[in-house]
Amino acid sequence: MLATREVTVTLRLLHPFQQAIRDSLAKRRIVRAGRRSGKTVVAAQMCVERFLAGRRCLYATPTADQLDTWWYEVKKALAEPIDIGAFRKNEMEHSIERAGTQNRLRGKTAYNADTLRGDFADFLILDEYQLMNEDTWGRVGAPMLLDNNGDALFIYTPPSLLSRSLSKARDPHHAAKLFSQAQGNTTGRWATFSFSSLDNPYISAEALRDITQDMTQLAYRQEILAEDILESPDALWTRELLEQTRVTVYPTLSRIVVGVDPPGGVTECGIIVAGLATVGGKLHAYILDDRSLQSTPDKWAAEVLLAVSRHKADCVVGEANYGGDMVQATIQTAAKARNEVIRYKDAHATRGKAVRAEPVVALFEQGRAHMVGNFPFLEDELCQWVPGETRHSPNRLDAMVWAVTELRLGQSMGIISGESKTNPWRD
Repeated sequence: MLATREVTVTLRLLHPFQQAIRDSLAKRRIVRAGRRSGKTVVAAQMCVERFLAGRRCLYATPTADQLDTWWYEVKKALAEPIDIGAFRKNEMEHSIERAGTQNRLRGKTAYNADTLRGDFADFLILDEYQLMNEDTWGRVGAPMLLDNNGDALFIYTPPSLLSRSLSKARDPHHAAKLFSQAQGNTTGRWATFSFSSLDNPYISAEALRDITQDMTQLAYRQEILAEDILESPDALWTRELLEQTRVTVYPTLSRIVVGVDPPGGVTECGIIVAGLATVGGKLHAYILDDRSLQSTPDKWAAEVLLAVSRHKADCVVGEANYGGDMVQATIQTAAKARNEVIRYKDAHATRGKAVRAEPVVALFEQGRAHMVGNFPFLEDELCQWVPGETRHSPNRLDAMVWAVTELRLGQSMGIISGESKTNPWRD
């Protein structure tokens, strides 16, 4: 119970993990926690406590749902002083302030530095930080705390393949890397906290079952147990293999293709560019670009055309199984509207994803397939998708397999599917 003037503010009883975060004296705190673990509740309570102490607080999160949860908590805690007019509430701005002062708490949605601009604070919370672009903190977040040597709280849940569709980060593991750096800090300025969904004694068992019933084991470990996992032991690729074969420059390419794997429902459209070159008398495949995105057919078709133009690709290879002629029709319609001519080839999946991918894995293992630079989201799929898993469609992986398969079997502009009678990849 906290008293302010003649009214009482009632706060929730925190569980031990939440209390440890609240009671820490570190200027920078980073929390790794599972879904429904109570992380937004403790963020709201810390905002209320600091607001009552006269500080200016800003809570930022990418999603409206998280903002609504935080806003509900702070309004509930401060309902009585708001009702008697001690504080002024603005529903449109999600803010509560003491009239005539800079003492205020506010919540807003923010994905990047630009959406965070336009305010200042001496206590900043970045919730769902794994979904934000990395520049949110460095370009705007940290500078806004300079005037009063303010405090910051970072909160994130390790992202799984199922949950990353909302992310605006260039590196899906940037929050985990910050957590690791903070763990190594010995100055006392940083503190780290980690707890799972199961550590919340107030959670509804039914709610937990609802959010876990469609999860893979890997996603469960990441989003419920709050484990930072870079690769699955059962995945087809490993991080080590990708690092061993990674290059920054590549020779003159004899062919370039764009592989397209259409989205199913709310998943991404996989768009991967790959090229072919001869090195030391052997054929090598180079992954040049990842243009995958989650959007409407018109927008992903435009992205395919941009990839063709940017890389001067010979053709587009698209999966025909899902949606029949939809992919070809969508791309050709977009090309016609731009007075462009695109060579398109259908890829028919007659075998499972893992079987189709194995020859491409083999090329990496032979040192004859290479990432040109870094493609974090594609590499996540390669190293985390497990054969047989049907709850997540690895569209980027599939698009890369279609592209490399076309280079591997159709290097003389032949057919895509089936084994060629003479295969120059076999030495």
